[in-house]
Amino acid sequence: MKEFELKYGCNPNQKPARIYTKDGSELPVQVLNGRPGYINFLDAFNSWQLVKELKEATGLPAAASFKHVSPAGAAVGLPLSETDRKMYFVEEAGALSPIACAYIRARGADRLCSYGDWAALSDVCDADTARYLKGEVSDGIIAPGYTEEALEILKGKKKGNYNVVQIDPAYVPAAQECKDVFGVTFVQGHNDAKIDASLLENIVTENRELPEQAKIDMIVALITLKYTQSNSVCYVKDGQAIGVGAGQQSRIHCTRLAGQKADNWYLRQHPKVLGLQFVDGIRRPDRDNAIDIYTSDEYEDILADDVWQQTFKVKPDVLTLEEKKVWIATQSGVTVGSDAFFPFGDNVERARKSGVQYIVEPGGSIRDDHVIATANKYGITMAFTGLRLFHH
Repeated sequence: MKEFELKYGCNPNQKPARIYTKDGSELPVQVLNGRPGYINFLDAFNSWQLVKELKEATGLPAAASFKHVSPAGAAVGLPLSETDRKMYFVEEAGALSPIACAYIRARGADRLCSYGDWAALSDVCDADTARYLKGEVSDGIIAPGYTEEALEILKGKKKGNYNVVQIDPAYVPAAQECKDVFGVTFVQGHNDAKIDASLLENIVTENRELPEQAKIDMIVALITLKYTQSNSVCYVKDGQAIGVGAGQQSRIHCTRLAGQKADNWYLRQHPKVLGLQFVDGIRRPDRDNAIDIYTSDEYEDILADDVWQQTFKVKPDVLTLEEKKVWIATQSGVTVGSDAFFPFGDNVERARKSGVQYIVEPGGSIRDDHVIATANKYGITMAFTGLRLFHH
């Protein structure tokens, strides 16, 4: 297939629309089911690059959940804990494949933002992954292959219209990439910067302790940021992005946004949240929305008389502001990454409130000394990579 006609571009009025290669070669993808659109393919190609690089850097299966050309979550395929299974509504008993665990964890970073996502897998999609994905609201998936059982399951999703794309894992893009904006063509070299543990050697803080899991988390953060609309900040724990702040004009707003998402992720593990008794037959998205409201300042919207009965079997006790503060204060072992330098120590101040103990960023600010001093104040380990990761 050398060309694929799209229904329309970003919006219905933007016609005609298609994808093709400028040199006339075959496209690196096959559409196995559905009819992906313009934004679907933008998500597909960005997310595939992320998971491919994450697998290469860590040696672990990787997955991403994309929305509007930025990851809502990304993760490597570490086993799910019992708490993970409860948080992410895993109903299937027994061990799950590593690639299924990777996607479940990637989607679990921010289940609200992952609603209607594009899924990406570094490895062949198996039945475990397909069965879980079938129960989620999702627009499509890209992977290097599919087992027969997985493909059959996915073809039955969305009344047979679910988008399934297979990509050639050996495909290498051209060294230069072009982009037209307002009739003007931009050309730049493809961002082939390699992200691995060698980038983490320049530790600039008094605390130089950097365990292997923190190194993996730093790599997850950096590769996630490489494919996130800038400015961007990413919080990671145990190989899983737990908060991504994308496309903010101010770095501190990125840090706050991603930190709030990380806090929300951790609040889903609070005993009161795990103990919520939902009505029978409730859909996963409705549970996600209910949990989001319950843990927010607008909890009265879900707990009001004649309202809570639509969602819960038993009216939940309020999760108070004090309880939330106490719970969030127990979070630890979190890594935060930034796609460009932190200009002020306020980013470190905000990050440590969400349990951050490790920071990875390019460095290079005229206030690096102040940022380092703030990290030293809290015993945080910080590495400077010297590599900026802007993505637009």
